[in-house]
Amino acid sequence: MEAKRNIKVIVSGGGTGGHIFPALAIARAIQTEIPSAEFLFVGAKGKMEMEKVPEAGYQIEGLWISGFQRQLTLQNLSFPFKLISSLWKARRIIKKFKPNVVIGVGGFASGPTLKMAASLGIPCLIQEQNSYPGITNKLLANQVQKICVAYDGMEKYFPKEKIQLTGNPIRKQVIEIEGKKDEAIRFFNLKKDTKTILIVGGSLGARSINNAILQHIEDWAKLNAQVIWQTGKTGIELAKSATEKTESSNIFPHTFINRMDLAYAAADLIISRAGAIAISEISAIGKPVVFIPLPSAAEDHQTKNAKKLVDKDAALMVKDSVVNDELLPLIKKYINEEELLAKMSLEIKELGICNADEIIAKQVIELIK
Repeated sequence: MEAKRNIKVIVSGGGTGGHIFPALAIARAIQTEIPSAEFLFVGAKGKMEMEKVPEAGYQIEGLWISGFQRQLTLQNLSFPFKLISSLWKARRIIKKFKPNVVIGVGGFASGPTLKMAASLGIPCLIQEQNSYPGITNKLLANQVQKICVAYDGMEKYFPKEKIQLTGNPIRKQVIEIEGKKDEAIRFFNLKKDTKTILIVGGSLGARSINNAILQHIEDWAKLNAQVIWQTGKTGIELAKSATEKTESSNIFPHTFINRMDLAYAAADLIISRAGAIAISEISAIGKPVVFIPLPSAAEDHQTKNAKKLVDKDAALMVKDSVVNDELLPLIKKYINEEELLAKMSLEIKELGICNADEIIAKQVIELIK
C-alpha cells in the first residue's frame, strides 16, 4: 500500500466528449481509491480536452497531432511532421512527469503517448469503447499490458490474455434516474399520462435526424406522444419555426439538454446515434431505443456498435440513408407495443455496466508494481 501512496498517472486521448468524459471518470475512480494520486492528461492541441480537462481540475499538456485522413488531402502532408513532433514531446512529458502507469482512452493524442510510454518500459492500459476498435488501439495492442473493453468477442482484434470486459465509464449523475419521473415531467413541461419520445443526436445534434423530423413535422405533431428533441445549435431555429407553424403542443425542441438524467427519466422510447457512450448510458438506464448510426464514424463503428444490440433483441436500428422514409413509420408501429418495448428494455438493461470506472481503476492499480 505504501507504494500506492505517491502514484503518478498519465491519461491520454480525447477529441470528443465520448473520449474525455470516460477519461475523467477513470481518473476520479482512481482518486477515490488513492486520494494522493497525481494526474497529468495529454491531449491534442486545439481539441476540446484542452478546455474540458482543466475545467474538471486536472493539468493537461497538448500535442501537435491530428488524424490521418483516409483520402489524399493536403492535411496528410503535415501528418509525418506532426507525428514525429508528438512522439518527441510525449517522450519529454513522460520523462519529466515519471508516471507509474499510462492510460489511453482513444483519440489522436493517445497513440504517441502510449507508444513512447511502452518504449520506456512503463505499464500501459487501453480503454477501447467500441465494438470495432480504432486503428491506433489495434496498433498498440501488442505493446500494452491490459485492454479494457465494452463488448464481448474482442479477441478478434486484441490478444485474448490482455482483454478485460469492463464496460464504458459513464457519468453517474446522468444515469441516476430512479424516482425522477415527476420532476422530469415538470422540468420539460410534459403531460403526465402521455408517452414521451426522447430524440438525441449527440451534443451537436444530428442533421439527418433533424431533417427527417422536419420533413414530416405535421405527422410528428399528430402522434399520440410528446417529443423532447435535442436539435443542436444548427438545428434549433428551424425546429422552433416548424413546431410553431404546426401549432404543436407535443414537440419540445432544445438546443442542448443539460439535465440528461431528467430527459432519460421522462423517456418511454429513445431515438439516438450509436456512439459508445450513448449506448452505455442507455443500457445502464434500461430504456428501449432506436439507433440511427452516424455513417461517417471511423470504420462505420457506430453501425457495428448498434448491430451488437440489435442481434440480441435489445434495440432497433434505422440506417441513416433511409431515416427520412423509415423512422416515423417505425415509431408509429412500435410506440404502443408495450410487450416489445418492455422486452427491449429488459434485454438492454442486461448489457448495462454501471461501475465501469471503478472496474478500470482497479485494473490500473493492479498494473502498478
